[in-house]
Amino acid sequence: MRLSELGEFGFIERIRAAAVTGEGVCHGIGDDCAVLELPRGERLLTSKDLLIEGIHFQRCWTDSRRLGRKSVSVNVSDIAAMGGRPRHLYLGLGVPADFPVEELQLFMDGFLEAAAEYGACLVGGDTCRSPGPLLISVTAEGAVAAGREVRRAGAAPGQAIYVSGTLGDSALALHRHTAGQPLDPWLASRHHDPVARVALGKALSENGLARAMIDVSDGLLADLGHILKASNVGAMLEESCLPLSGPFQSALALEPQLLPLALSGGEDYELLFAAQPEQEGALQALANQLAVPITRIGTIIPAGEGLCLRNAAGEVRAADRRGFNHFAGG
Repeated sequence: MRLSELGEFGFIERIRAAAVTGEGVCHGIGDDCAVLELPRGERLLTSKDLLIEGIHFQRCWTDSRRLGRKSVSVNVSDIAAMGGRPRHLYLGLGVPADFPVEELQLFMDGFLEAAAEYGACLVGGDTCRSPGPLLISVTAEGAVAAGREVRRAGAAPGQAIYVSGTLGDSALALHRHTAGQPLDPWLASRHHDPVARVALGKALSENGLARAMIDVSDGLLADLGHILKASNVGAMLEESCLPLSGPFQSALALEPQLLPLALSGGEDYELLFAAQPEQEGALQALANQLAVPITRIGTIIPAGEGLCLRNAAGEVRAADRRGFNHFAGG
């Protein structure tokens, strides 16, 4: 079926019928605005992301269902980075006229599936025709107990730097795609279907363990740089402590020049945070409980010392904290 046959409102009705209501939703899709309630004592978290075909994804590399899932996860990850729990999503779509309805349905199946997994629900949005590529705009709302939101500011000298999961997997997958090389299925899933660390972020917030936090979307060095700037501190990272997956290590053994992907590659959506070093035991207990690895990768230092990397031989060098920038040249 073509979109011209189904029509905008026919497609919206399909979405409305498939979307389920959730906690705090008085009225969802169907009115000019969603009507929502926030529990007493909680604060609203709101974040927005765009995914544009040709910039953030290539349709020839990913299927529509996984694209729908990723559209949710990359937004929910921002809620996780503040220590909150996702509640409501808004979806805007700019769709090319020749985009098959069947592919749109697969996209929505993935979107609603991922939303349900995170405990969120779709409560509104918009659709229109795009004269160019597919454009996806998602706004995510979450909630966090008042005073428990974890910001980028809050890191202080002497604190330890931790990251969840492994680094560089998504960037390595993109590197393989771009080079037309075979792709390990696990690496592919890390790039096309990332998982937001909601349970971990919420636990770090509730237990007061993270003093400053961000999700790794633009690369470890760039995102750590945001924490350092907001907190007015520096950092010493231990290169030998970077958590690397089995597939990444195998690739690195053959191509040592791939290491920068773990430092500056983006879209891992792991949580990067600063915590008091005496909380190491509590953090590892939490990691075991949630089955999410947490690795200490460095230490917060005074601002004047900048952002530094120390290799296995003990040699220290200044780190380039630049990550992906949509408006940078080159």
